[in-house]
Amino acid sequence: MGLAENQLSFDLVEEWITKHPSASICTSEGVQMFRDIAIFQDYHGLTEFRNAVARFMGKVRGGRVSFDPARIVLAGGATGASELITFCLADPGDAFLVPTPYYPAFDRDLKWRTGIQLIPVICESSNNFKITKEALEEAFQNAQKSSIKVKGVIIANPSNPLGTTVERETQITLVNFINEKQIHLVCDEIYSATIFSRPNFISIAEIIEEVECNRDLIHIIYSLSKDMGFPGFRVGIVYSYNDAVVNCGRKMSSFGLVSSQTQHFLASMLSDDEFVDDFLKTSSMRLAKRHQTFTSGLEEVGIKCLNSNAGLFCWMDLRALLKEPTFEAEMVLWRLIIHKVKLNVSPGFSFHCVEPGWFRVCFANMDDATLEIALKRIRIFIQATVKKSDVPAKKSKQWQKNLRLSFSGGSRCEYEESLKSPSVMSPHSPMSPAQLVQTRT
Repeated sequence: MGLAENQLSFDLVEEWITKHPSASICTSEGVQMFRDIAIFQDYHGLTEFRNAVARFMGKVRGGRVSFDPARIVLAGGATGASELITFCLADPGDAFLVPTPYYPAFDRDLKWRTGIQLIPVICESSNNFKITKEALEEAFQNAQKSSIKVKGVIIANPSNPLGTTVERETQITLVNFINEKQIHLVCDEIYSATIFSRPNFISIAEIIEEVECNRDLIHIIYSLSKDMGFPGFRVGIVYSYNDAVVNCGRKMSSFGLVSSQTQHFLASMLSDDEFVDDFLKTSSMRLAKRHQTFTSGLEEVGIKCLNSNAGLFCWMDLRALLKEPTFEAEMVLWRLIIHKVKLNVSPGFSFHCVEPGWFRVCFANMDDATLEIALKRIRIFIQATVKKSDVPAKKSKQWQKNLRLSFSGGSRCEYEESLKSPSVMSPHSPMSPAQLVQTRT
């Protein structure tokens, strides 16, 4: 439950593939296109693919805004797209402001090779982690005092890990802020088709139609990894309103191209309006059902999550289970969940959350039976925890001692270092796949 994958609608994709064998050059029906696809292609990407992606992005946003295929720059997944836009906008030592909590791999994707810095914009649970002008200004001024050049603000909308969409008013505040400072705004919108309840998703592309601003400062990151569930296809997109960024990005995209075979296949799929409409509708319904099943299951044992309307995960509030309100206590609880409950969840500390006790839990990367197993383990764990907390004081202290001992195999420093290692299975967990016991009980 630590990996944000969308596997709930694969059957729809499989059915489409079965009905459209000519979409692949690896079938007898599609092999006639093999030679055209196998040779060198324009680094801008196949025209039919960029056209299909532009239409798909418009559909995801309810047709309220359109996208120009000529402004689409392709990259190797959202990771490649994020790094590409960073290289285009900043020099080593420059910084971007990032509201917390934020996707842990931003520290890898945006910093490792570019040499830039990320400065947290502190958001708190008291207002459901909303971005405020005051927090933006404080982070910007602190950077100025440290002689750090701020080149822009990076947000994820919908948010990973919160599973919430950024409200219209907040986005207007962001646009006004970057316009005033004359810095860039990069909007990661890779979860834009995972909306399963109101409020609806509002893209930054819609906001700049309403608010006067310098469009050269606006850029969008997109991919098909979350909305379609295709992380293995490595389709990343930079959509920029800045001509210089588009030109620069295309020159750099040769270092991380999307294969022509993938483009050819997806161009056919995304051009099928009937399939796309059905997929988006069905995927949203299935995400809503899965979210309801999971959150209601947690509520049965008194666990609440941040109210969310998007994404493939919940932001689970376990602050009441901490021995004390510290990140060390959060790590103790996390280790206990990993080793005793046998669930791979992601601690809030890895998302740079300033409040200990929050955990991201993914719910869309498994079948219904596996989800029920996870909920059963959580119920047993919570019930046992509550029961032990009701024992006499002496025994209760002994239980707390055992809880502390369960963390003896690692430390917070060890956890921080593990996040920097490319060998771990995800940016959110220092456990290797071999270490995770996959039992079905």
